[in-house]
Amino acid sequence: MIYFDYNATTPVAKEVAEAMMPIMLEDFGNPSSAHHMGRRAKEALERARGQISRMLGCGSDEIVFTSGGTESNNMVLKGVAWSLRNKGRHIITTKIEHPSVMNTALFLMAGGYDVTFLPVDEYCSLDPDEVKKAVRRDTILITVMHANNETGTIQSLAEISSTARECGVLFHTDAAQSVGKIETKVHDLGLDFLTIAGHKIYAPKGVGAIYIRKGIEIEPFIHGGGQEMGLRSGTENVILNVGLGKACELILDNLSDDISRLRGLRDRLHNQILSAIPEAVLNGHPENRLPNTLNLSFPRMSGEEILKEIPNLCASTGAACHDRSLKLSHVLEAMGVKEEVGMGAIRLSLGRPTTETEVDQAARLLIAKVKEKKL
Repeated sequence: MIYFDYNATTPVAKEVAEAMMPIMLEDFGNPSSAHHMGRRAKEALERARGQISRMLGCGSDEIVFTSGGTESNNMVLKGVAWSLRNKGRHIITTKIEHPSVMNTALFLMAGGYDVTFLPVDEYCSLDPDEVKKAVRRDTILITVMHANNETGTIQSLAEISSTARECGVLFHTDAAQSVGKIETKVHDLGLDFLTIAGHKIYAPKGVGAIYIRKGIEIEPFIHGGGQEMGLRSGTENVILNVGLGKACELILDNLSDDISRLRGLRDRLHNQILSAIPEAVLNGHPENRLPNTLNLSFPRMSGEEILKEIPNLCASTGAACHDRSLKLSHVLEAMGVKEEVGMGAIRLSLGRPTTETEVDQAARLLIAKVKEKKL
């Protein structure tokens, strides 16, 4: 089995699993308890918070644990909307966001908020000037994903943040796909909020975090005993949070090597396919994209049918199933990709365990199947 779907989810790293085991078997106390076992659990929790903050280049008191990227995005959008509703009710985002941003924005629209969905170009890139044009006196939040999950295209967050600062608007990014693949230092990017999803960075599913810049106050997402700085009450999941912290420590130790190796493997895969099938179309920016992501279209073919006939290759397509019918993904649609091209899209996303042998095998399998279907 060749797994090339690391943008969908990653395996739990061995080091992460090992870091979690003592919390499951020994240090199982409630972090809110004053006794010895509670203090040990609290120390483990805060150690994990520190590991995340060091990766992002922020303070540990600016990290809030969540259950994942979807909850993090919901917490930011709803928290800002509820907190600043008397200041304004306008939010700016893009047409290529993850459903946890898109659908939260639609929910807020149903509640009386106004949302501007900005377009992208054929490379899946947002023009920062479009953000500047969209800002109004009642704008309270700009939310733009750092890197797109389908194409890997990276957005110019530092430029967008300049507009946000000038206009006094809060700025959030969904960095679920970029964390662990490229640098994500919050101060360099000029962010007020940043979303992390654990299962994209070799931590377990069901855990995530938010960076919230110190001094910003938003409405609590879950009310109760006041855990997580009062924003997300409930006994903390120390096991998963420790796993997330360890995963972030691994990023600090390995990021530059991972970037170089994965970019080399991605380009090796791309070049082999392109040399055999020159009509294959790259979806996304040719340079400014994640080092592990390759989204290719095979025109006038079905990406789903190609992958269905290569059962030992795990990858994703450029179409989504709605009401039992396949439709072009909202990302490719926003890029203006023609349906005859977009329906033949396949996303190949590589990860730390990926080898040259797997890359060469995947290339051979895809090339053979596409050529077979052309006959």
